[in-house]
Amino acid sequence: MKKFPSLTSGPVGSQLVRMTVPMLMGTLSIMIFHLVDTFFLGRYSSEALTAVTFTFPVMMTLGSLALGLGVGVSAVVANAIGEGNQRQVQRLTTDSLFLSVLMVTACAGVGLLTMNPLFRVLGAEGEILHLVRQYMEVWYWSVGMVVIPMVGNGAIRATGDTRTPGLVMMVAAITNVVLDPILIFGWGPIPEMGVRGAALATAGARTMTLMASIYVLVFREKMVSRHGMTPAAVIRSWRRVLHVGIPAAGTRMVVPIAMGVITRLVATYGPAAVAAFGVGSRVGMFVFSVIMSLAAALGPFIGQNLGAGLLDRVRRATWLSCGFGFIYGILIWLMVASLARPIALLFNKDPEMVSAAVNYFRIVPIGAGFSAVLVLAGSVMNAMLKPGTAAGLTVLQIVILYLPLSFLGSRVLGLEGIFWASAVTNILAGIVAVVILRHRLKTLVPTTNET
Repeated sequence: MKKFPSLTSGPVGSQLVRMTVPMLMGTLSIMIFHLVDTFFLGRYSSEALTAVTFTFPVMMTLGSLALGLGVGVSAVVANAIGEGNQRQVQRLTTDSLFLSVLMVTACAGVGLLTMNPLFRVLGAEGEILHLVRQYMEVWYWSVGMVVIPMVGNGAIRATGDTRTPGLVMMVAAITNVVLDPILIFGWGPIPEMGVRGAALATAGARTMTLMASIYVLVFREKMVSRHGMTPAAVIRSWRRVLHVGIPAAGTRMVVPIAMGVITRLVATYGPAAVAAFGVGSRVGMFVFSVIMSLAAALGPFIGQNLGAGLLDRVRRATWLSCGFGFIYGILIWLMVASLARPIALLFNKDPEMVSAAVNYFRIVPIGAGFSAVLVLAGSVMNAMLKPGTAAGLTVLQIVILYLPLSFLGSRVLGLEGIFWASAVTNILAGIVAVVILRHRLKTLVPTTNET
C-alpha cells in the first residue's frame, strides 16, 4: 500500500510556502475562471451579467456544501496519515466519494424543481429570470462535475500534494477561457448561445477536473478501495467526515444564503447595483485567492502534525499564517482602492454600474486584513477537529454582524451602507477570531483517530 509523504518534519514556513504556491496557481486559475465568465458576459450584455449575478448564492451554496465535505475529508485523512494508518486513509476517501455522489443527485433534483420560485424570491423577474433559467438548467445537470472533484481534492491535499489539484484547476481554467467566447458569442458553425454558452463552457471545463481527480485517487495514489466496504464501515466513515464536514458545510452555506439576502437587498437599488455587486464579489474572490490557497494548505499541515502530536509546529504554522494574512489584506486594500475605477471599467462601461463598483472597491477591502485572519482561523479550527468553534466564528460574522449591519447601513447610507457593513463586520469578527485562536492554541492537545 502506498505510503504518503509526511508534513511532520522540516522548516514550517518553507513547507507552507511549498504547499501554498501550487495551490495558489490553481486557485488563481479558478478565480480567473469566474472572472472570465463575468468579463465576457458583461461584454455580451448588462442583462446577462445581472442574471448570472443572481445565480451566485445558489452556486455558492452547493459549492459550500461540497467544500465543507472536502474540509471534513481533508481533516480526518490528514490525521490518519499523521498516525500512519494507511488502510483508514483508503476507507475514508472511498466512503466520502460515495457520499458526494448521493449528495449531488439530491441537490440537482431539488434545484431543477425549484428554479422559478427560488430566483423570484431573490429578485429576478421577466427577461432576467429567463436568462437565469438558461444558465441554471445546464449548471444543475453538470453539478456533479463541480462537487465530486472538490471532495476528492480534499483527500489529495491531505497527503500534502497541493501541486496536482493546482495543475488540474489551471487546465480547467484555460479550457474555460477558450470555450467562453466561442459558446457565448458563437464562432463559425457554433451558434451564439449567450448565458447558456457560459454554463456549457463551465461544464466542459469542470468535466476535466472530475476525470483528473478520479485518475489521481484511483490509479496514482490508490486511495480508493472496496476492501472492507461494509455498511457499518461506510456509516462509521461518514460519521467521522461529517463531524467536521457538516459544521464546515453549514458555516460555508451560511455565506451564500446571506449573499442571497444581501443580493435581494442590493436589488432594491436596481440592476446596475446588482451587476456592480457581482463584479465586486468576483474581483474580491480573485485577490483573496492567496489567502484561500494558504488556508487550503494549512489544514493538511495542521492535521498531520496534530495527529503526530507535534503541537509546537501547529502553533508556529498558525501564527505565521495569520501574520502573513493580515499584512497581505492591508496591501490588497491599498491596491484595490487605488485602482477602483480602472478595474470597474474592465467589466462594463455603464456609468451607474461603474460608480457603484468603484464605491464597493474603495470601502469593502478596508476589512481585508481581518477577513484573512478569520479565514485562516477557521481552517485551523477545522483541522484541529474543532468544527463548532469554526462554525461559531462564521455565525458571528454573518448572522450576528453582517446581516443586521447591512440592513441598518442600507437604511442610513443606502447602497454604500451595505458596503460599509461588510468592512466593519470583518474587522470585528477578525478581532474575535484572534482571541479565540490564542485560547485554543494554549490548551491544545493531540488528536486521536479511530481505527
